[in-house]
Amino acid sequence: MDMTRDIDPRAARELTGAWHGPAIGLLDLDAFFASVEQLDHPDWRGKPVIVGGDADERGVVSTASYEARRYGVHSAMPSAQARRLCPDAIWTHGHFDRYRELSSQVMAFISDETPYLEQVSIDEAFFDITPGRFATEGPVEVARRIQRRVADLGITCSIGLGTSKSVAKIASERDKPRGLTVVWPGTERAFLAPLPVRAMSGIGTSAESALAKMQIRTLGQLASAPETRLRAVFGANAETMRLRALGVETSRVREAAEPREVKSVSNERTFARDLTDRADVDAALALLGESVGTRLRKKGLIGRTVTVKLKFSYGQGRTIQRKLPHPTDDENVFVPAARELLDQVWERGMHVRLLGIGMSEFDHEGGIQEDLFCPVDERGAMSSERRGLSVAIDDIRQRFGDGAVGFGRAARFEKPVARRRDR
Repeated sequence: MDMTRDIDPRAARELTGAWHGPAIGLLDLDAFFASVEQLDHPDWRGKPVIVGGDADERGVVSTASYEARRYGVHSAMPSAQARRLCPDAIWTHGHFDRYRELSSQVMAFISDETPYLEQVSIDEAFFDITPGRFATEGPVEVARRIQRRVADLGITCSIGLGTSKSVAKIASERDKPRGLTVVWPGTERAFLAPLPVRAMSGIGTSAESALAKMQIRTLGQLASAPETRLRAVFGANAETMRLRALGVETSRVREAAEPREVKSVSNERTFARDLTDRADVDAALALLGESVGTRLRKKGLIGRTVTVKLKFSYGQGRTIQRKLPHPTDDENVFVPAARELLDQVWERGMHVRLLGIGMSEFDHEGGIQEDLFCPVDERGAMSSERRGLSVAIDDIRQRFGDGAVGFGRAARFEKPVARRRDR
């Protein structure tokens, strides 16, 4: 491993000749939203800035500046908790058009170096700068040039550089802000081995706890564990996770124009006031399902699995799924199925803070199947008599805007909704 923050440019050019094999980078914009706010408000520079929802309405922190992070504030933290930790912070709801503008400029800088750019979020992207493929210079020099161009915008980024996406991702987190962490070919295992298992994407709190019970706490221990033991935690992905821990993952960076396969379409909302009445929960589920159905039809997708997500308090909730007999894009079919799922967990007096619904396992074949009780359309998808109405509403909204037509259930949630997230 080589931290190159202070490396001499001439020495960097000499080192780049030693690179063999793929060169994958992961660019992560440092405290992006907060950094843009400090850029646009010079008097905020050097002060704690928090971008997020209101503390009094169960908002959540989106991004905190590094000055605010010193107080323990971090992304996804409840705004009320962040306010207690850092009462003097400057708060803003954010200016997402401005964030998208700067993000587009950063992605253009990467595109100038390689057509293999895979943007994973507004502030993060993988890129392939393998020597001799599209880059005429060594990977380190290319990464440093990207960093300089980003800095010229008035913001900063950290870059991880390695031979795989997983190594690059972990490396990008090691030296923030303005860091460039290079994991040279052949040093991947030594770099990864001492790190905690949570350093690798795909390992959350529950997986970390399960691994700890097996005395597996580092990536080195994970890499050495037999696949048969890891199946209890990762299932069919056990070998993939072990190879990632070894640093020999082989997933590629897609070309920028190459479409990303959609895995799921979902919608969820956090409510400023808990939903305690089952009728309100059912109405909210129908409203969210209507949005999911519209987006499925727009994308030409039909899904087989419906998922319902509930949160009762911070960190507590349930996620339940059901596979439908036939794929569908019709909320008049999958929302009733979601309500049946809800019956499995609903109890009188329950307080619902967050509710979500999603569809996944998409059918790209569209073969026709017959079912005595579930009518299917020409693609073999489950359908209902009301689907035609849904399609008509889609068309009206497309032509005249989302507010042109709607159901009465939407009115009850105009004020209580604190946050909405489409995926």
